Amino acid sequence: MRMENKPYHLFVVEDDPAMRDMLSSYLEKQGMAVTSMPSAEDLMRRIHRLRPDLVILDVSLPGESGLQACQRLRAEGDRVPIILLTARTEEVDRVLGLEMGADDYLGKPFSARELLARIRAVLRRAGSTPGLPVAFDREVPIGPYTFTPATRSLHGSDGQVRVLSTVEYAMLTELVTNPNVAISRERLLAVSHTRAEALLTRTVDVAVMRLRRIVEPDAGTPRYIQTVRGHGYMFVPHARSA
Repeated sequence: MRMENKPYHLFVVEDDPAMRDMLSSYLEKQGMAVTSMPSAEDLMRRIHRLRPDLVILDVSLPGESGLQACQRLRAEGDRVPIILLTARTEEVDRVLGLEMGADDYLGKPFSARELLARIRAVLRRAGSTPGLPVAFDREVPIGPYTFTPATRSLHGSDGQVRVLSTVEYAMLTELVTNPNVAISRERLLAVSHTRAEALLTRTVDVAVMRLRRIVEPDAGTPRYIQTVRGHGYMFVPHARSA
């Protein structure tokens, strides 16, 4: 558990020296500890030796891209919060970044103040999920898995453990703490992302699709996370009869 007087430690992974120095200097002035590096290879080499509270990761890095590094960390079960930076602003790139497991996505050019606001919001979410009562620690069975909020993971009956990203965890928690209640896409977006107005509800559908691939016997015919047409999604603890 973090000590209250200990500053947050951030990794800034950016190959542009001017941008890297500017971000590091600004964030340090905001009271944060910063370790900067120019490549994804440096990130992967150092992250297990010196754990950050959050990673700011440029997408367009030489060698291994930021998207590839994000995907690799999530595949290894690492749930460190990640904010992706990129000059690309097309919807497909935003959705792809979030589908890889990133917690937020910021297109260049951006203001340092906006980045700071997003960092603080992601750190708050990583510490406590909006809408989740502090006392909630009950394990919830979902298909062949058991959702364990305390470890933000799904434990399979075969012993397999799937660690959820912050976005997946926030959405699944909102669904399972409101069983048999339809939750709108807008609500799921609000509890899992920093600025709902800057993102598309399509990102909710992408995250739900990932969760269904894990917990549903047949993701194409979902039993536990069901679609409420024109509204959003609903967690159904027991399959409804046809």
